[in-house]
Amino acid sequence: MTQESKHIQLQDSIEKETITLNIGPTHPATHGVFQNIVEIDGERILKGDSTIGYIHRAFEKIAEHRPFYQVTPLTDRLNYCSAPINNMGWHMTVEKLLGIQVPKRAQYLRVIVMELARIADHLICNSILGVDTGAFSGFLYMMQEREKIYEIWEEVCGARLTTNIGRVGGMERDFNDIAFQKLEKFLKEFPKAFKEFENLLVNNRIFIDRTRGALPVTPEFALAYGFTGPNLRAAGVDYDVRVMNPYSAYEDFDFIIPVGTTGDTYDRFMVRNEEVWQSLSIIRQALDKLPQGPYHADAPEYYLPPKVEVYHNMEALIYHFKIVMGEIDAPKGEIYHSVEGANGELGFYLISDGGRAAYRLHFRRPCFIYYQAYTEMAKGALISDAIVALSSLNVIAGELDA
Repeated sequence: MTQESKHIQLQDSIEKETITLNIGPTHPATHGVFQNIVEIDGERILKGDSTIGYIHRAFEKIAEHRPFYQVTPLTDRLNYCSAPINNMGWHMTVEKLLGIQVPKRAQYLRVIVMELARIADHLICNSILGVDTGAFSGFLYMMQEREKIYEIWEEVCGARLTTNIGRVGGMERDFNDIAFQKLEKFLKEFPKAFKEFENLLVNNRIFIDRTRGALPVTPEFALAYGFTGPNLRAAGVDYDVRVMNPYSAYEDFDFIIPVGTTGDTYDRFMVRNEEVWQSLSIIRQALDKLPQGPYHADAPEYYLPPKVEVYHNMEALIYHFKIVMGEIDAPKGEIYHSVEGANGELGFYLISDGGRAAYRLHFRRPCFIYYQAYTEMAKGALISDAIVALSSLNVIAGELDA
């Protein structure tokens, strides 16, 4: 072997040398407890494998041993950044099974709560994306605004993060005057604060250079992997459950579905930003057109009676006990209902055999669907681009592992 051929062979072996890198499960870049094992050549990712299940809590199996009323707190722990959407989606699924018609006022109140949750979720996603590119100030500003949303929820249901808000049949209580005041104050003050946040990043040359072109997704790729929500719309596909299959009176409101063109990290950021503005518009419309009337359905077999009646009325006490303990049989049926969660189509597939709990319940979590595509998206990308792209996908570990 000549000296030149030895040199070529040595060069080939050097060029083929790769490193296996564990991104997670405790790496701060993972945004939750999950793991990506990637093979890298320098800074470039050649291939990878995703690992899930680190916080699997067997919610679906637990739900088969709980009455419908007691499943709501389980849904809180899915996407805990926008828990009320999970709650409402589950309630609407049970209502579809039971044939309960919810009054318009309750539907509008649900829309207000769900759109606040969408705003809170998008604030977290986009502000943390800023942090991952080195911009920390916007995150601090937006967490202050998120606190104001939590304060509104606190007035409505007494909780802030895992809300357990609403009930099968409507809302557990009407909004009080303080809740309406805080809501009006938020609608007045938040747009200015959010505009400042946009000014920090939208036209920031450093942010644009770090996000534009980072792990782009084509419409064909997104559809093949079952993408929904902002990640699908960023790829150019105009699909939103609120429009395609309206629920909770969404057909009463005028709003635009923002759609991207390239499906890259910057587009995902921009789609969520615009959705925040659209959510503000929906909330404003719901407040202005808020109907009078009851805030829950007339369904005493499934809707908890007021507490004051439970203390003084035997029939109310009996219903309260039977509902809480799950002693009312549900009709047989097979139901699927979906809502537009902050991350995409959040669905509930419920099978009832006529008993007091679900025979089978499956949560269709959007994070679980599109996380499978992450390592495929990251092939050939730089590690730094893969990190910001993971942030823009907004994979929430609680929703990933039900």
